[in-house]
Amino acid sequence: MENQTIVVSGLTNREFLEKFMHPGRVGLCGGVTNIDKAICHAQRHLSEDRRLSDWSHVFFFQGLRADGHHWVIESDIQIHRKHIQLGVQENRVAKFFDDDFYTTLAVLDFGLNDEQVALIIREGLELVASHERYSVRELVGTLITLRRPELRARENMLARENSVYCSAFVKGLFLKAGIELVPGIAAKNTTPEEIFRTLVPHKKYVLQREMKPGKLKALHTKLNRQVKEGIKKLKRS
Repeated sequence: MENQTIVVSGLTNREFLEKFMHPGRVGLCGGVTNIDKAICHAQRHLSEDRRLSDWSHVFFFQGLRADGHHWVIESDIQIHRKHIQLGVQENRVAKFFDDDFYTTLAVLDFGLNDEQVALIIREGLELVASHERYSVRELVGTLITLRRPELRARENMLARENSVYCSAFVKGLFLKAGIELVPGIAAKNTTPEEIFRTLVPHKKYVLQREMKPGKLKALHTKLNRQVKEGIKKLKRS
């Protein structure tokens, strides 16, 4: 398979994902919260022109389940009204259908065979079952190394056991299948942008959407309020 980038326009998030998602493929997205923006901003150090990244989160497509829905495996922070999911988890792909929340999307197809897909799903589910936590601490450690490239190949200085953030999670899954997505970078120093730029042969489908500034500002304010409320709940628990 030769590396190929296919830019797609004129589709909603749902239409894009329903067309290109498939078990074994990797998804990337960018969002509008302060956390998303901070991750994208920090990754500017990966570009000579200091261009901000479009990507703040990475996930893995698990496939169609008995409930008739497609599911993903990911390491994420999800804040609901009375419930917080923090770590490796399974979610319906429908969570990414929100055009206003997820403003950029991409799907990477590495042409995995059935055995590789089954292995990666199995390893991902093992981390779900073991309650692997989302590591904000390790994410901060990674952001520090972006300013100090000589540290990027070393173990994350803030690494902890039974914890992993999204792009480190996906890189680790592929390593189990013998695929090194980002050579020379420690697993827990890997960023979404580097997963997007991987040189491993693949096809890349990219959807980029624009929002009206007024609508984006209102949504941004609402989402950040929800994130702050969720963080307060975490501190109290």
